[in-house]
Amino acid sequence: MIARIILPIILAIVLPEIYFDIHYLHHRFKYKLAKRLLWLTPGFLMLVYSICLATTKNFVTDDLKWINLYLALVGLFVNPKAVYALCSFIGLLVCKIFHTHKNWGNLVGLFGALFGVYVFLYGYTIGFHKLEVNRVDLSFPDLPKTFDGYRILQFSDAHVGTYTGKRLKILNRAIDSIKAQKVDIIVFTGDIQNTQPSELYPVQGLLSSVKAKDGVFSILGNHDYSQYIKADPAIKIANERETIARERQFGWKLLLNEHSAIHRGKDSIVIAGEENEGIPPFPEKSDIDKTLKGVPPQTFVVMLQHDPSAWRRNILPKSHAQLTLSGHTHGGQLSILGLRPTMFRLNEDRGLYEDNGRYLYVNAGLGGVVPFRFGVSSEITIITLHKSK
Repeated sequence: MIARIILPIILAIVLPEIYFDIHYLHHRFKYKLAKRLLWLTPGFLMLVYSICLATTKNFVTDDLKWINLYLALVGLFVNPKAVYALCSFIGLLVCKIFHTHKNWGNLVGLFGALFGVYVFLYGYTIGFHKLEVNRVDLSFPDLPKTFDGYRILQFSDAHVGTYTGKRLKILNRAIDSIKAQKVDIIVFTGDIQNTQPSELYPVQGLLSSVKAKDGVFSILGNHDYSQYIKADPAIKIANERETIARERQFGWKLLLNEHSAIHRGKDSIVIAGEENEGIPPFPEKSDIDKTLKGVPPQTFVVMLQHDPSAWRRNILPKSHAQLTLSGHTHGGQLSILGLRPTMFRLNEDRGLYEDNGRYLYVNAGLGGVVPFRFGVSSEITIITLHKSK
């Protein structure tokens, strides 16, 4: 995980230290070399810590406490220093250009740094504990009449390996909320784990308790394959098979490029589950032709696909699925003034989207590898289908 962003992290650590050393320690405070080196020591240690985590063989360390400690240090020290240094530097440039003496960038940087600390502390505590149950009503002219009012519960991106220790009660509460909805069907749209199926062992009983009248259907997400560990191919294959076996042991119907029909008398709808269809580095395992093989074109289809980017790229042009349910993005896990990091790389990153009467819903997920949420709560979605006239 750290390896993917190591360059911006190094810049966020090193450049502020250089700025503080030149502008404050050397020129303003006239510190001698020994004092300056002492000031720079924490930054140097953070740099070493970053490089060590970036060179670990797996996506995250087996013990998440090292990642959590690192992210706490980044949130409480690295980011605030970087924000302050950037604002101060910009303010200094403004002073030089307009020949003024008051560097307002220092004040802006101070408030920005304090706000960053607040975002981190809130997101790691209150924000990650929040859970929303969102309700969506959708109407379709081709929905069979007997399915008018049919209720689908979607949850996604559980990342159960993050719920260790005291955090386990957060997952317990989410599962209790799911069971309390009494819906017709439950669907899970991928990322049950962070990296390995061993994360499922402590919560197998809890996840097995999730049930619905027409069953629980699931698909795999990018984290449910073996691309996030470095191991022999045989071990990776064994891990993937175990993840699949574990989900089926929950009593869930895991769909691997296949579909299943739900019947109401003579009417039926299809729940189709496509494997992950992602742009690298995410795995490409989908086969939409295989997924919908034998499904008549007039059938009402609910498509499960972990990656929402597949909706426009693959599902809309190559299928007639009226409703697609996805996850993957976590809603960015951060939203400030309505701006989310995922908005800048995805056209559909959270919530409901429509194209010529066909819909995509992107669920913000329950968890994440990083236990942080600010402005984007964990989500359970209840979608009620209606037949329009």
